[in-house]
Amino acid sequence: MRFGYTAAVVCLAWGIASVLLLRSFVAEPFAVPSASMLPTLRPGDHVVVDKLAYRFGDPGRGDLVVFHEPRGGDELLLKRVVAVGGQLIGIEDGVLHVDGHAVREPFVNRRLVDSVYFGPVRVPADEVFVMGDRREDSVDSRSFGAISRALIIGRVDLRIWPPGRLGAP
Repeated sequence: MRFGYTAAVVCLAWGIASVLLLRSFVAEPFAVPSASMLPTLRPGDHVVVDKLAYRFGDPGRGDLVVFHEPRGGDELLLKRVVAVGGQLIGIEDGVLHVDGHAVREPFVNRRLVDSVYFGPVRVPADEVFVMGDRREDSVDSRSFGAISRALIIGRVDLRIWPPGRLGAP
């Protein structure tokens, strides 16, 4: 009987250690904190952040990323990568332009961002420019500048909550 108890404790400890290791290095759930990614993600949605996504690859335009707030705060933010190192970005009359070309963004409500101008600015090497999908209500790279890849925790690959909205964001 004593052997069974010890084995159960070892299995439980192994299971807890495995979950902690997976969460620390592979994938982690994340609750969407604000409305800045509407309509793609809503406040309270839960997503899975792939922490291995950029160990062997680079962030790409369109990726949703979770990163540490660049001003040194403890906050984690979730935004869309709209430009990568070396690209020239600007907003003209509410329309995003990358390297001089207008970018099609069906998730952005143009009626709410009309007459907005920004840039142009060149994204430094090893950095990305991030913006929320709800442009009129997003604190993003327009405020704090491009972010270092070192601040990125990972890429959002899957929505896991609420049940009616499961799947890729």
